[in-house]
Amino acid sequence: MTKKILIVEDEFIVANDLAIMLEKAGYDVCDIADSVEEAREIIARQKPQLVLLDIHLKGTLTGIDLAKQLVDEQIAFVYLSANSNQKILEEAKATQPYGFMVKPFREKDVLVSLEIAQYLHEQSMLTKRANEQLLQSALADILAEPTEWSHKFLKIAKTIQPYVPFDYLAVGMKNLDSLPYDGISFLRTSFNDYQVIGFDELMNISGMKKAELLKLQEPTTDDTFSALYNDDDFVARCKENAAKRFVSRVFQMRSNLVMYIPVTGRPGFTFSFYSRKSDIYTNRHLALVNKLQRSLSLTFDGLLANHKITKPAEPAIKARATTQQMLQKGFDGMIGSSHLLLTAFDHLTLVAPMETSVLILGESGTGKERFARSIHSRSSRSKKQLVVVNCAALPTHLIESELFGHEKGAFTGAVEKRIGKFEQASGGTIFLDEIGELPLEAQSKLLRVLQEKEIERLGGKETVKVDVRVIAATNCNLEKEVAAGKFRLDLYYRLNIFPIVLPSLRERKEDIPELAEFFVRKYAERAGKEGMTLSPQALSDLSYYHWPGNVRELEHLIERNVLLNRGNVIEKVNLPLAKVDQEAPTADGARVKTIDDNEREYILSILKKCNGRISGPGGAAELLDVPSTTLNSKMKRLGITRKHATD
Repeated sequence: MTKKILIVEDEFIVANDLAIMLEKAGYDVCDIADSVEEAREIIARQKPQLVLLDIHLKGTLTGIDLAKQLVDEQIAFVYLSANSNQKILEEAKATQPYGFMVKPFREKDVLVSLEIAQYLHEQSMLTKRANEQLLQSALADILAEPTEWSHKFLKIAKTIQPYVPFDYLAVGMKNLDSLPYDGISFLRTSFNDYQVIGFDELMNISGMKKAELLKLQEPTTDDTFSALYNDDDFVARCKENAAKRFVSRVFQMRSNLVMYIPVTGRPGFTFSFYSRKSDIYTNRHLALVNKLQRSLSLTFDGLLANHKITKPAEPAIKARATTQQMLQKGFDGMIGSSHLLLTAFDHLTLVAPMETSVLILGESGTGKERFARSIHSRSSRSKKQLVVVNCAALPTHLIESELFGHEKGAFTGAVEKRIGKFEQASGGTIFLDEIGELPLEAQSKLLRVLQEKEIERLGGKETVKVDVRVIAATNCNLEKEVAAGKFRLDLYYRLNIFPIVLPSLRERKEDIPELAEFFVRKYAERAGKEGMTLSPQALSDLSYYHWPGNVRELEHLIERNVLLNRGNVIEKVNLPLAKVDQEAPTADGARVKTIDDNEREYILSILKKCNGRISGPGGAAELLDVPSTTLNSKMKRLGITRKHATD
């Protein structure tokens, strides 16, 4: 089938050359537009399947403005630009295009980019439809289960998390049948664990009286439609909506997505998703919840017609997962519960069962290889081999031989046939670490393998088909490398189908106490020093360090301190002072206590006064006049454990 293409370009010569080039290649160029307004008229009339889109156009609107509409209408697009600086690339990337071509471009580059764009779009649509159908089916099955509603909603929360990310979910139901039900909520505490919060728990956490809390739960117009609120929109909505303001204040949420489920003849109910990230929800999330809304509404109507609505049980508080439980979840020993890391886990869980290529982005030491191994172990290829290739360590003259193999006599020293890494990984997964270090010549050959699924051994005359899933990783900014001409655009967009960003340790310092204590136990057991711990001061010092080497550096530092320490408590860890954050040495070299130091000591003194009690009457949260969730969050960041509180 001939693809219908719209060219949106304000330079007539460029647009005309593109049209001639594409028509010669068999494409149907339906029209050319030089502004967003004209393009919108043509799109409404012609319904193109793919758009070549310049960023700078006539008028006040840019190609990026039009891209948002193309995303909503599920039309594939590739950017064109004479400006290839990093800022343009980053702005373009935010709209998730299927390609980016920098002027002037060769005919071959244009045609390859279009082929890639069509492939990515088709795969994206197939995957999206399949996921939506699976999700709708799974949610319908959960609702039909003969269990209490608190259990059903908890299962729904876990099922929907990879598709609609959230840190807090409030489910509100009003006057269904003869059972008035004031709702339930879930606070995410680790990857697959949620604190179930009912009415009594909300009273305890917030310190509000029953009448005040009931007032917050009265239905409003916000309960009758689906919508998203990010950044300033969320702040503005909180001023008008007391319930949202309450969630924002008590749980420190910064964005909100509402899914309204209408029920025939009744008020219906809402799923209100909240995140600590201020810009996480998009029109794609809103489109998904609108689709779920229709199917869930029908399911709920059926349940009511068959009298399967039962009164919800009182929710129980589920304990957080232990470190050992986290290690058993298939994440290859990765530890932490910060929201950035949990987002990466969600993406991992979503993409692992697919055949999609994955690009893992993150600094050195953040665990990119561990993530790659977890993706492989959770995929259908897990029984086959995972082949790891460090692209930065490949000698330039042997790259082709290492990756694709060679025949005997292919070059001096080739005394026998060699099977390359891609053939070794056939049926399994190949992990290309530090992909940004590959030279351009090797990049072009790698692109051909990814597109054609076949390799040719060095010195060979026949092609060999390979069935390989590709996971790539890099610690460099590939957009910057593309802009500098050091990395191929077509290869970048071929790899960047599903990016996963791993946070640096600096961005998830709340995970440092758990990581540090895990590494202490690990290396103390190896050294025959079971029972070794870190002092509160040592944990505090770790939180001030800049961690340029991330988790890997933390692990090595803990191992060294365990081996050197003579007692059962590591009182102090030696950190490079030049890399310590928030320190203010005095003239005599002594370290001045920071605000965090003073806050830590104050919280510890209050906890000791309360005998370690955090929430409830007479608890530390009540004395400090803060919600218990806020106090727990501060304790976690400052490295305060319950053991410290009662020492």
